[in-house]
Amino acid sequence: MRELIEYIATSLVDDQTQVFVTQRRQGATVNVRLEVSKQDMGRVIGRNGKVAAAMRTLMRVAAAGDHKRANLQIVEPE
Repeated sequence: MRELIEYIATSLVDDQTQVFVTQRRQGATVNVRLEVSKQDMGRVIGRNGKVAAAMRTLMRVAAAGDHKRANLQIVEPE
């Protein structure tokens, strides 16, 4: 799932070097954290959050095939 989110995010942003994706497993749940620059945050979230919602839906579909749950968190780098 990390690769899926990384591919989508790098396709959307202007500065691909500022895209960082980490993945953690907690039992049957996979938590994915996407960090993008402040300038690209709007592109990744989309108007009214539609792009972020679509990315979350794709993740959930991929996770359901493996009988897992998936969560996506989008943040600015610290």
